[in-house]
Amino acid sequence: MVEVFLPQYLPMLIPPVPWLRNNLGGHLTLRNTVMRIRGSRLQQEMLDAADQEWGEGRGPGLSRVYDALNSLGSTAWAINQDVFRVVETVWAWGGGVCDIPPKVNLPLPRDLKPGFRQHRHAPGQLQFYLRTRRADISRMQKKNRELHSLRCDMEYKLAIAREFVKEPRFYFPHNVDFRGRAYPMHPHLNHLGADLSRGLLQFAEGRPLGEHGLFWLYVQAANLWGQGVDKLPLWGRVKWVEDHLAQILMTTRGSHGQVAYWWQAENPFQFLSTCFEIHKANASGDPARFVSHVPVHQDGSCNGLQHYAALGRDFSGGHAVNLCPTDRPQAGGGARKPRTPDRACIHASNQPSNQPDLLMCHTLCAGLDRKLVKQTVMTSVYGVTFVGARAQVGNRLKERGFEDNQFMYKVSCYTAKVTLECLHEMFQSAKHTMHWLSECARLIAKEGHSVMWHTPLGLPVVQPYRRKDRQHVRTLLQRLVLVENNDDLPIMKQRQRTAFPPNYIHSIDSSHMMLTAIACQQEGIDFAGVHDSFWTHAGTVERMNELLREKFIELHQQPLLEQLLEEFKRLYPTVDFPPIPPKGTLDLDQLRQAAYFFS
Repeated sequence: MVEVFLPQYLPMLIPPVPWLRNNLGGHLTLRNTVMRIRGSRLQQEMLDAADQEWGEGRGPGLSRVYDALNSLGSTAWAINQDVFRVVETVWAWGGGVCDIPPKVNLPLPRDLKPGFRQHRHAPGQLQFYLRTRRADISRMQKKNRELHSLRCDMEYKLAIAREFVKEPRFYFPHNVDFRGRAYPMHPHLNHLGADLSRGLLQFAEGRPLGEHGLFWLYVQAANLWGQGVDKLPLWGRVKWVEDHLAQILMTTRGSHGQVAYWWQAENPFQFLSTCFEIHKANASGDPARFVSHVPVHQDGSCNGLQHYAALGRDFSGGHAVNLCPTDRPQAGGGARKPRTPDRACIHASNQPSNQPDLLMCHTLCAGLDRKLVKQTVMTSVYGVTFVGARAQVGNRLKERGFEDNQFMYKVSCYTAKVTLECLHEMFQSAKHTMHWLSECARLIAKEGHSVMWHTPLGLPVVQPYRRKDRQHVRTLLQRLVLVENNDDLPIMKQRQRTAFPPNYIHSIDSSHMMLTAIACQQEGIDFAGVHDSFWTHAGTVERMNELLREKFIELHQQPLLEQLLEEFKRLYPTVDFPPIPPKGTLDLDQLRQAAYFFS
């Protein structure tokens, strides 16, 4: 019961046990497995077979996966003392700032709405106001329940930070999910968490900034500020920081009137951490020799689309996601095709003045920006449907204060439709590759099999989507749901088909991250990976950039789709698979000069 309900996967004060087998590694005494398996006997058998193959010298097995996880786990972390003091102060004030939830619940409405008394005798007025009041109370109660959950999560993070704040270093053992994506085992305060968690963490080992380290700290500050600054050319981001250096330095001193400046950043606590580092580097008198501990991120540009463009050698799509050298970053859309805002403006200009669509189009022209459609662009590579895209846009509109549900629904439908059309036009090769992957999965699921494959690093993957047998058990304290999950249950054919393209891309991008982690460890570079965001010291960013580009080219120079088709034919000999879509003319060697591939 203790192991099930009270897991104790805390950070480690010593380096983790190296992974040697799929059930040997990670923590010293706790039970660990290299993959988070959902009761799949077949998945476990494939992992055991890979270990046996490696042990008997018949192949590499999972050795490279283990090397990557050992590299990630060997990175030492520490609590950022400056940010920790700020977080503790804000929490003591009562929270309600940035990612910190307020300590006090929202007040429930007690009185009927204004105007009730003078209209209480009108037909249906009493029922209307009572119904409205009940809806308001229900909405506020839901928000308070959400705040309670956020406060609990906040207390977990602060408890871990308080416990480890005096420790000079600690470590996060890693394992992978069924697709091969690496995650720290400790769930609460780690670098895969939200902005608050990331701001509280820094590298335990410092490195001098060197000749260009301060430049990359400035780029990091601009990226974390966001609000369009992160889409400027690199020199433009540095100039923005230089123009705002006075506010940044005053923020770190806590000067009156400037203490709230960092609150305006899109990632406020990480921005504050970088501001402290910039202040210390400039105050040292010799920034090149200043020893920096703050991780600097290099994020992929629509990473899923980057992999699709590389798989299909799609020149147009590759240009749009920065696989080609450009003077400015391409934010998922270039000048070659009409973008969503342009489509909205064209539609607006073609509407008669008395058409209701005119207001909708003008609303889009005035308020449509990258943030509104960012989630749709990012998830399009993972098979997002029109309904899902509409819901994503609707959520962004709610965040911006839209209250008219009917108008918001119409704007969401139009925006989702135009965005998906533009993406399909721009990423033709990605569309064909995604369709081919879906069709292969459909044929496999039609035969009653789960989709299985091996990642480029040899990790076996079995999609776990089966119809689960659930039993509900009520106790005096709570309701438990017992889920039976095994390989004897019937598969979910639709889920097997729709989930395969994103899962396959996830297995490819995890392989890229692991190859980069191994290469960085071989050169003595501290490295941390958050899926498509690679972290290192400011002084080693340039070398990491070279390595991650080399590993991306090395990965995609392999015939990945051909290898996948060959494996499918071997695993499912009775299935007649369609041919691989033709490839384009993209030259992956250009990637070495693509400044904004990761930036």
